[in-house]
Amino acid sequence: MGGGTIIHLDKTCPDLHGLTDREAEALCGQLRKELIDTVSRTGGHLGSNLGAVEITVAIHRVFDTSRDRVVFDVGHQCYIHKMLTGRADRMDTLRTFGGLAGFPKPAESIHDAFIAGHASDSVSVAVGMARARTRMGEDYHVIALIGDGALTGGLAYEGLSDAGNSREPLIVILNDNGMSITKNVGGVAQLLARQRLKPQYLRFKKGYRKVMGVLPGGRHIYRVTHKVKTAIKGTLLPCSMFEDMGFTYLGPVDGHDVKRLTQLLQYARDLRCPVLLHVRTVKGKGYSPAERNPDRFHGVGKFCIESGEPLRPSDRDFSKAFGEAICELAEEDPRVCAISAAMVPGTGLTEFFRRYPERSFDVGIAEGHAAAMAAGMAKQGMTPVFAVYSSFLQRSYDMLVHDVGIQRLHVVFGVDRAGLVGADGETHHGVFDQAFLDTIPGMTVLCPASFRELRTMLRHAVLQCDGPVAVRYPRGGEGRYREDAGTADVVLRQGSDITLVGYGTFINVLLDTADRLAEKGISAEVVKLGRITPLQLETAAASVRRTGALLAAEESISSNSVGRRLAAGLVLQGVPVKKIALQDLGERYVPHGSVEQLRELCGLSAEDLTKRAEEVLRHA
Repeated sequence: MGGGTIIHLDKTCPDLHGLTDREAEALCGQLRKELIDTVSRTGGHLGSNLGAVEITVAIHRVFDTSRDRVVFDVGHQCYIHKMLTGRADRMDTLRTFGGLAGFPKPAESIHDAFIAGHASDSVSVAVGMARARTRMGEDYHVIALIGDGALTGGLAYEGLSDAGNSREPLIVILNDNGMSITKNVGGVAQLLARQRLKPQYLRFKKGYRKVMGVLPGGRHIYRVTHKVKTAIKGTLLPCSMFEDMGFTYLGPVDGHDVKRLTQLLQYARDLRCPVLLHVRTVKGKGYSPAERNPDRFHGVGKFCIESGEPLRPSDRDFSKAFGEAICELAEEDPRVCAISAAMVPGTGLTEFFRRYPERSFDVGIAEGHAAAMAAGMAKQGMTPVFAVYSSFLQRSYDMLVHDVGIQRLHVVFGVDRAGLVGADGETHHGVFDQAFLDTIPGMTVLCPASFRELRTMLRHAVLQCDGPVAVRYPRGGEGRYREDAGTADVVLRQGSDITLVGYGTFINVLLDTADRLAEKGISAEVVKLGRITPLQLETAAASVRRTGALLAAEESISSNSVGRRLAAGLVLQGVPVKKIALQDLGERYVPHGSVEQLRELCGLSAEDLTKRAEEVLRHA
């Protein structure tokens, strides 16, 4: 291949093992250009992928990902990997229904070793794979690519500690873009780091180990010299923590030097022990708007490549409404503080952090720590509000029970991205919190359906409630319902034939369903639940007594869903009902796609619910 060769990224997987260094550099430029073009049209995670181009190309030059296991952490660094593994021609379907997922997905390709939508678990997964390989007598390499903030999560250190102690051959690539660990300082440290990464030094080190392993007394000499070297290095060089854990530490190295990265990965592969390669990268590398504003370009919608501006300005959404409301409460009550787990802009807390820096705490990707810290603050008289995505709150369950729940501490959880979220798919749908929050005694869960209602419910949660309270709201904006019923259950529409029950913004689908039923001569009563834990039965029971039939619908898994709890409560109270029907997500993990498409898939569109209501009445 000549130095100017263009690699065609089609349905096949290009073999990068024979690339020259110049060709590899050209490929990185080609990939970066195509990545920017693709994400400008599809939306997705841009900055993190731009920063990982050279790392990914180097991995594919050294390893065979159809057999070797590369575990991404988190998975939003995987776009270049997808382009190099036979999926480049489908990148325009990224994060669309039936198209490519935005995260690694083993069902999508043999090259995707493990699903990865949440952070900090890659090293734990990798050491598990390495141990399985050893126990089963197989031969392949295991690599964990961790970074972009994932090292702020405590699980990462649990994995690192065990991996280093295991002595299993594996490689951890730390993609350090300034989001995980602080910069190394000092001229001596930088000089020594450069010297110990030179190829001639690495060759000498490898040969020295080999000779000392066969010479009489060589092992003893090696151990003594190694201890002396380690002591000196620990004084002068950064990141000795990793070597204390049992890793051979390499780095830091320029993460955009594909030649050097390839050399070091080859060396790390041949060491056959736990190796940590510390790679420094620039998030958003190669696209100046993303380099200037990496947070904004972490996850983007469609945008103009020339200016970097979004093609459609963002509308006011529930996250912004939450941020406005919490600022109002902080102005009134100096005990109110805000906690984020590395999602300040995403949860609408940017303005709060600007106005009240002394009451703002971003703990990194550490949701369990955030919940436990909030419990400590509440115990000492503060009113902590932890804003967190529903799917990330899952990581705090033990702390919700043990640290918050048992002592009935007044911690408020702003549960963002509740319900189906769309393009991020299985790993990010907020469809489990309804079930697991209800298992915690003393927990209150409120479900606003409009911006006004969010403001009222959050005020109630912060200033009037005791014990733990969750206020859950969806991604995006409000629908046709824009009233404010407070925290009460209310009848939004009178009817006589069937009762439709729901909560949150899904109530808009039920109102549309009632309209469709009215066109068919069916009178539907619509009941909106304001609080789903503890569940209040009075309003729904009164409605069912009038209509004799119930259809409860929600974006939730079936297990311990609100509909199931409501149906059980009505039966236990002896409420006369001819027919009860529940429509939810079932016992499944819902894929990625638009919310509308996913509702149709799960039978939760207004059209589907209309048919279900007709079916209920036919069999009532």
